[in-house]
Amino acid sequence: MSKEPSFRSNVRKVYQMLFLVFAMCVVVGGGMIYLMVNPNALDPTAPYEAVVEIPEVIDENLIENGIHVRTGLVEADGLMEVVNNCTACHSAKIVTQNRMNTERWNATIVWMQETQNLWDLGKNQEIIVNYLVTNYPPKKKGRREVLTDIDWYELTD
Repeated sequence: MSKEPSFRSNVRKVYQMLFLVFAMCVVVGGGMIYLMVNPNALDPTAPYEAVVEIPEVIDENLIENGIHVRTGLVEADGLMEVVNNCTACHSAKIVTQNRMNTERWNATIVWMQETQNLWDLGKNQEIIVNYLVTNYPPKKKGRREVLTDIDWYELTD
């Protein structure tokens, strides 16, 4: 009977020792990983370099090669009305993807006013719609162009 308490005591000491070894391995491993990522961490003579990204300031109304840089819209009469009224709520990509005629653009504007809280555009609506119909009219082709110059072949069993 006297051997059982000493056995438990020895097992407890072994567990404590294993825990201590495990903790030391975690600390040493973490230190080694830190030194791999930052090799100059222990070198007091190494210069400190802070990386600071300075965002490039782009003129919001910059136009290059006939394209409004910030939005990607074509430079033409009515551009700034479209930029000020349309891109305040959504991306210009929505405008360039939709490509509609006058009736559809006006119906879309009415829908946005009724359901999306678009303000009354007043005289700007005609300017905006004219810009959109002129520069982004509906495309006459379907999803892809008709395939031409195809060498068809017969399937055999």
